Amino acid sequence: MSAAQFATAFALRPNLVAWFLGAGASAASGIPTAYAMIRDFKAQIFCRDNGLSKREIDTADPVWIERIDMFFQRTSILPPNGDPTEYAVAFEAVYPQPRHRRQYIDDAISKGTPCFGHKVLGSLIANGKVNCVFTTNFDPLIEESALSANAILAAADQVRPTVAAIDSCDRAMRCLNESDWPLVAKLHGDYQSVAIKNTGSELEQQDIRMRHVLVEAGKRFGVVFVGYSGRDASIMEALNSILAGQSPFPNGLYWVASSASRLLPAAAEFLEKAQLAGVDVAIVECATFDELTADIVKTVDLPTILLDRVMLGRTTPRLVPVKLPTAEARSFPVLRYSALLIEAMPRSARRMTLATPTTSVAVRELLREKNCKATIAANGRELAVFGRDQDILDALASLGAKLGGEVALDPVTDSWALGLLYDALVKGMARRRPLIPRYRRSGHSIVVAAPRDGEDPERARQNELVLKRLRDAYGSTLTGTVPKLGFPYQEGVFLKLDQVGGRWWCGFEPFTFVQVPKQTLRPSADPDDPSAVDPDPMGAPTDRGGDPVGDWRRERWAQRYNRNWAGIIDAWAQLLTNAGDKNKRAFGLEDGTGVDAVFEVAPVTGWSRPGNHHVYFDRTK
Repeated sequence: MSAAQFATAFALRPNLVAWFLGAGASAASGIPTAYAMIRDFKAQIFCRDNGLSKREIDTADPVWIERIDMFFQRTSILPPNGDPTEYAVAFEAVYPQPRHRRQYIDDAISKGTPCFGHKVLGSLIANGKVNCVFTTNFDPLIEESALSANAILAAADQVRPTVAAIDSCDRAMRCLNESDWPLVAKLHGDYQSVAIKNTGSELEQQDIRMRHVLVEAGKRFGVVFVGYSGRDASIMEALNSILAGQSPFPNGLYWVASSASRLLPAAAEFLEKAQLAGVDVAIVECATFDELTADIVKTVDLPTILLDRVMLGRTTPRLVPVKLPTAEARSFPVLRYSALLIEAMPRSARRMTLATPTTSVAVRELLREKNCKATIAANGRELAVFGRDQDILDALASLGAKLGGEVALDPVTDSWALGLLYDALVKGMARRRPLIPRYRRSGHSIVVAAPRDGEDPERARQNELVLKRLRDAYGSTLTGTVPKLGFPYQEGVFLKLDQVGGRWWCGFEPFTFVQVPKQTLRPSADPDDPSAVDPDPMGAPTDRGGDPVGDWRRERWAQRYNRNWAGIIDAWAQLLTNAGDKNKRAFGLEDGTGVDAVFEVAPVTGWSRPGNHHVYFDRTK
């Protein structure tokens, strides 16, 4: 059940439930938990056996934690991680003498102050709503909280607890025999006790009288366990013995844990046995003692004076109420992506069979020789093809090409299908525009076509109109030559076909492409490799040598800030998608002449979440 559900049930009859607090209940008070103490003991043993100073290591550093754990795995000085005896063995290994262990506990407890949970439980005790509290902790935080709560009540309304430790068991026996509640029982001793229980031999057998009090309380009350792991064999044995009697835990068992899956085997086995014995068992999933009592204080009726005291001492909540915005949200978000949603893409291509096996590279070379426009992917004796059927058959006649119906395309599982669609998409984006597709092994791109000598004037005028918006966004010419070097350049975009969130996107990245002559490259550079002629957009040197136009390109882009980038992205999105038809066809084939690659591309780029109303995001002012 949840903490809120437990709080609702607890509020009905709070006196019928006893509390059992472990070290985790005092963690928020600044007192180290058993786990933290184990890590400290391990660090001390590690330093002692390796001749190190504790100042040389950081027990919070994952690297040191791993080293220390590896050391104990090799040496077997301590039981394995999570073993119920790990704490006791480690404590005795570091401090063999009881008085030294008592001094260590005293120093640890001196750092603690009552947390919110202690204050709530202390107020419940002072108001007579909690009769019995058992704890394995040595700290005095529960009784201090109860006493300070009583101090603000009228004398006639005060309910002061009796505190009993293992060296004062008679008090606990008297409270039990006379039903003189409330009782706070320290099962392992008090920090002021001469005898406290920490080591295996000390914990092996619970004090007979204190054990009797715990067992008898289990026959009268339900119990809620908070911050307790179940490591103590003597206590778990006493709890299990209650199950053998009649009507054990008559008002239920509640074990508080961050998750049911994190219970130690001893605790899980105890709860399973209790359930078989007919006890109402529930695991209350709650992260901390404070969070549990925060739900309880909402449901239990406390006097106003106690409630005010508790609430004044609470920590500042991480989640605080905020005033919801009343103004209408802006229509545009904060970030714009340079990506276009592909709403539909080809699901099949033409299948062609060949008389002899070949490769995609060989087939493309044959098509290039015959000046045949087609996009292909080869797999042995089969081809997946987009283009005019007869032209392709004629160009591949030497390979014995024949039509074989259609082949399904699954770009998610088949890399050849993804490559085929990628090629066709680039061709479709550039078709019927003054753009030139460029196909490279490292990624395809599209560049603006430079004016040609002898070009039809009307066609040149139309191209100027088509490119006007893009030219205005750049604020400069889209083609030309690099000053002083004379290398031709063209503005363009890298294109990428990618699936994100179950949807296909065409991403585009603006870039200035420069045609660097091959002789300027290092002799080892591959002229067909785009990284040799198209270095990093910001002019960073590549592993194939420096970029001769890196400084010029970097200077060209340095002054283009968010507003310029937004205009450039918008202009490219318009240019790539606006051709009078939402569908982008790679070839524009007539029906029945072949299989065309048809993509349906949204004309609007992707956007981020709706914008924040904070003035920081208002870039219009």
